[in-house]
Amino acid sequence: MEAQYRNNDGDTSFSSLRVYLNSLSDTPSRFSRRAVSVSTSYDEMSRVRAVSGEQMRRTLRWYDLIGLGIGGMIGAGVFVTTGRASRLYAGPSIVVSYAIAGLCALLSAFCYTEFAVHLPVAGGAFSYIRITFGEFPAFITGANLIMDYVMSNAAVSRGFTAYLGSAFGISTSEWRFIVSGLPNGFNEIDPIAVIVVLAVTFIICYSTRESSKVNMVLTALHIAFLVFVIVMGFWKGDIKNLTRPDNPENPSGFFPFGVSGVFNGAAMVYLSYIGYDAVSTMAEEVKDPVKDIPMGISGSVAIVIVLYCLMAISMSMLLPYDLIDAEAPYSAAFSKSEGWEWVTKVVGIGASFGILTSLLVAMLGQARYMCVIGRSRVVPIWFAKVHPKTSTPVNASAFLGIFTAVLALFTDLNVLLNLVSIGTLFVFYMVSNAVIFRRYVAVGYTKPWPTLSFLCLFSITSIFFTLVWQLAPRGPPKWFILGASAVTAIAIVQIFHCVVPQARIPEFWGVPLMPWTPCVSIFLNIFLLGSLDAPSYIRFGFFSGLAVLIYVFYSVHASYDAEGDGSLDFKDVESLERINIVLS
Repeated sequence: MEAQYRNNDGDTSFSSLRVYLNSLSDTPSRFSRRAVSVSTSYDEMSRVRAVSGEQMRRTLRWYDLIGLGIGGMIGAGVFVTTGRASRLYAGPSIVVSYAIAGLCALLSAFCYTEFAVHLPVAGGAFSYIRITFGEFPAFITGANLIMDYVMSNAAVSRGFTAYLGSAFGISTSEWRFIVSGLPNGFNEIDPIAVIVVLAVTFIICYSTRESSKVNMVLTALHIAFLVFVIVMGFWKGDIKNLTRPDNPENPSGFFPFGVSGVFNGAAMVYLSYIGYDAVSTMAEEVKDPVKDIPMGISGSVAIVIVLYCLMAISMSMLLPYDLIDAEAPYSAAFSKSEGWEWVTKVVGIGASFGILTSLLVAMLGQARYMCVIGRSRVVPIWFAKVHPKTSTPVNASAFLGIFTAVLALFTDLNVLLNLVSIGTLFVFYMVSNAVIFRRYVAVGYTKPWPTLSFLCLFSITSIFFTLVWQLAPRGPPKWFILGASAVTAIAIVQIFHCVVPQARIPEFWGVPLMPWTPCVSIFLNIFLLGSLDAPSYIRFGFFSGLAVLIYVFYSVHASYDAEGDGSLDFKDVESLERINIVLS
């Protein structure tokens, strides 16, 4: 039976309270119809894209994407993360931790690259999951990702005040003021953070090309400061510090905490590579997606790996690992040396530039996510509009910029940081699953259950490995169980690789070593999700529940209406001829 999208008067679900209440009574059937409905690449790049009215200009090249990727990844957090991971987990082998984490980030970047080349639209992970798993999983993923972006940007902007103050020797309390009537954590007003957020919002509304130019300048200055700190570390450092602790009673050697310490350190520093995903949202504005996107995403990750490893070696040479300040390693190392206190101000200035670049790239990304979510009608279409003069999603940029500024004005940094990370890792996990599903399943032509069963089984095995790693006491039984789990996971992947043929061959660019590469990414993201604290999962559950309520009470009805008036169409129109060639 064909669905009746409107009532007898032709009204939409929101035309009146009576009609809306009638629509709510039909929610189960609408949910079952819309939740797993998938879009197609053709529709995403034509009909859905046309919802924005004006099109975004294709002005970016590969070097712009590299600059945006570097700017998005290298923020001020690397200064803290490096010291904490070295002091608590890896010691001098922190450089190996950064190399391992960087390799894993590169594997995840490959998954993004395949989708971005195949589907060069501004929706990033939301669009990738929407054409693979359907509307509801995409909405939950996108909603959590936007909340992570907004909260992370608010936290980063408040961090700018602190680092700028340290660079000029001004206490943060002199730039902030307390409102006694507000609760703790929300009573420290930061007007500098608001000014920074609103300034960045204006730039990204004005022009994507000009935003890229601003990012290029700030990123170049930031890299110059990083190189300066690295050179100073090699010059002033001592190679003996790579193997000798200050306290002889502490473990010595390049690997003082063993292999487990290296991997625990890698889990901690992996978050320093988050940021390249925002580059994928710029795909709609790239002149030559096939050539520029792989170079831009992979190139930026590769450059950042080199910079991070050099920073790790430099810091390890400055001080023995047991003397490193976990919160401010570089500043503390130079401040303890007579005549070198001025370097701490250089670190503060460099960190300030890093904050600005990461904020700029993240705010570009969050606006484009919201724009494409608006195109799909699961949020008001107002967010999807592209301004005819600037060719940027002004509505989405301005709304999220103001929202971020409000959070940055009131909310303490620690409150915000407890709410960040899990959503991004969840999205990375979903995209890695999606790239496998899309390669091995063509809806209507191949059965999805073998691939879905494989993805579920591999995820369960990875979760089991992570729980044992986190909870089991040290000893031979733990290492035996971990080894058995690893062998089982490898066997599962190999059996799937041999038994299930690929349904699609990427026309332009594909993830190498399929399905091994995305499987490593899946495992890593589950492993990192297992290292997060309880408040992160509470936040994830709260915002996921809130997203479900929004979908049930608004989004499913809005997209149902859009399907009824022909604005959305979810018939699978992939090339049967290409599938038959592959299967034969």
